[in-house]
Amino acid sequence: MPQRKGNLMSVRDDVKVVDATIRDGGLCNNFAFSDEFVTELYKTNIRSGVDYMEFGYRASKNMFDPKEHGKWKFCDEADIRAIVGENISDLKIAVMADVGRCDYKTDFIPKSESVIDMVRVACYIHQIPAAVDMIEHFHSLGYETTCNIMAISTANTEQVDDALTQLCESSVDVIYLVDSYGSLFPENAGELAAKYSAFAEKAGKKVGFHAHNNQNLAFANTIETLSYGFSYLDATAMGMGRGAGNCATELLLGFLKNPKYNLYSHLVFLENYMIPLRESGVTWGFDLQYMFTGQLNCHPRPAMAFTTEGRNDYSEFYKSLLDNV
Repeated sequence: MPQRKGNLMSVRDDVKVVDATIRDGGLCNNFAFSDEFVTELYKTNIRSGVDYMEFGYRASKNMFDPKEHGKWKFCDEADIRAIVGENISDLKIAVMADVGRCDYKTDFIPKSESVIDMVRVACYIHQIPAAVDMIEHFHSLGYETTCNIMAISTANTEQVDDALTQLCESSVDVIYLVDSYGSLFPENAGELAAKYSAFAEKAGKKVGFHAHNNQNLAFANTIETLSYGFSYLDATAMGMGRGAGNCATELLLGFLKNPKYNLYSHLVFLENYMIPLRESGVTWGFDLQYMFTGQLNCHPRPAMAFTTEGRNDYSEFYKSLLDNV
């Protein structure tokens, strides 16, 4: 079993901070970020030493109407280039492709022609074979790849082992543990991290973690997986993300000891852009309804509806969740 790596005073040069604000945060405002917001976040990530910036999804325009969503639902090459140009920086550009929700064989050009560096393939555990097919396609085009296995807290041990075996035999670069429902505690996040790391080390793969904050544990779970050798760590500005949100970038940058990370630049962005965004009425973050779905290990969809409807009958909502567990 893998041992903990590093300590609270050491620098791990393998660590990569992945900013997912536009992608996961886009689920809070239908990806309706202004070009100014995205441009300033891009510049801030460069100044802050962030390693990757995920611009959004490359979703199918046959399945999703571009008129009904902001452009970062689709991440057209021209739209990304309008923000980053040729991206003359150390920051790498990522997009996410969901199994079954993208036209990956037609909508991606070779890496040599694209400003995108990494494609993150998201799937549920029963979709691993389809995810591997996508990974091999993106690998053939020259992209870095990850596989983000969502809702891992609902999978059994045999399913997890089989999924990791298949991914370790693929061309994927990074295998992600994703706490979609925010139901993990540091103890079982650490157990899963040790398992992922054991598989990945034998196959020469990297491992990453994407947290949700339903039980106020996104940051705690992130640094717990980090201690077991996880090196790709997702975070978002002020924790902005679907429902209860994610690990806050400011917490992670403040924790990591590598001098390349600069918290001050990130804080300036929070003051100038994130606080006004929240004050404009865009909502995310911990609340009781998300705590309930995290504790019950279920999708936050009902809690999101509860939030949208402006309800505060928490006890009745909790009772309704119990009736459907």
